[in-house]
Amino acid sequence: MIRNWIGRRCFSAIHGRNLVYNTCWEDPRLDREALQLSEDDTVLVITSAGCNALDYALQNPRAVHAVDMNPLQNALLELKKAAIKSLSFDDFFQVFGTGYHNNWSRIYRDQVRPNLASDVADIWDKRHNFFDGTSRRKSFYFRGTSGLFAWMINGYLNRPRGLREAVHEILQAETVEEQSQIYHARGVDKMLFSRPMRWALRRDSVMAMLGVPRSQRMQLDRGYPGGIGKFIQDRIEHVFTRIPLHDNYFWRVYLTGSYTRECCPDYLTEAGYERLSGGMADRISTHTDTVESFLRGHNGTISRFVLLDHMDWLYEHHPQSLSAEWQRIIERAAPDARILWRSAAFDVDFVDPLVVANDGRQTRLGELLRYQSDLANQLHQHDRVHTYGSFYIADLIGAAA
Repeated sequence: MIRNWIGRRCFSAIHGRNLVYNTCWEDPRLDREALQLSEDDTVLVITSAGCNALDYALQNPRAVHAVDMNPLQNALLELKKAAIKSLSFDDFFQVFGTGYHNNWSRIYRDQVRPNLASDVADIWDKRHNFFDGTSRRKSFYFRGTSGLFAWMINGYLNRPRGLREAVHEILQAETVEEQSQIYHARGVDKMLFSRPMRWALRRDSVMAMLGVPRSQRMQLDRGYPGGIGKFIQDRIEHVFTRIPLHDNYFWRVYLTGSYTRECCPDYLTEAGYERLSGGMADRISTHTDTVESFLRGHNGTISRFVLLDHMDWLYEHHPQSLSAEWQRIIERAAPDARILWRSAAFDVDFVDPLVVANDGRQTRLGELLRYQSDLANQLHQHDRVHTYGSFYIADLIGAAA
């Protein structure tokens, strides 16, 4: 009980006052296949760092509603939108691709800030050094709580002799076979997962920095042989030895602090920037709210829901809120709505038993969901992030309009 209380307090303290995610850790390549967005779709997505909201906007939906309880996460997406609107592509990529801009103070003051709402501007006025490259954590991608851990990992990579060079070689490898050969021949596993590192990966405070609540850690401790530390070790080995890294921008930015123009999210490509600056970014709106509260006040319907992995935490700590959230989803869903979510668990068993009101009667949620399990499993195998236990695609059927 005491450990659970400490874990919750640690997670709340870190998340309640800080930017947590500086980049999204959900692969939008999978989401694009799963969502099949059209110009008639309206999307709800939990904001996180806003990367995937921008990616969805590039698929030309009618609207994207980015919802997050953390105002700093929404402020980051608003900053990206303002930078897209006001900066040249080269400057925009320098800020969000390289992770800093030597003239950030000037371009922020003269070009970006005038396009921000006053409350968002207040947030970034206090954090101008996130992008100016003047501190020890030079890159923005070493900022926020997950960025702090990335910075610490980068410092750690410099300590064992040859580890940094081996990781660089793996990132530059042209084939998966070459990646695997370097990983095993150079002993990356032994250098990377030393005893102190394995100890750190079992700490709630470390996991909270990465946005992983104790409930998710416990799911993996219960469901994976060797617990969360072994899970992370096995997943990183899989990424380094079985998944092509030439376009894996998730791990590149985490291990180096920057993207390259050849390895970056679509919103950071010149083609993506041109389309977003041409008006597509304006289809995105941000809402600092819970999903349930946003839907309660929303008048229209939503055809696509992207819930990330937040239900793991919600079920563990606020199960009534999870039921209320699904009730609002049922009430606001368009015909043939599709819902995506991820989980640390390998099998989510808490969604289907939820009870919601539908067409005048209490209904088990599982009766209203048609799972696209084959598609989800197929896509999950190609996940470039490869840190989630499971991925779900469900169509809403039989819900009363």
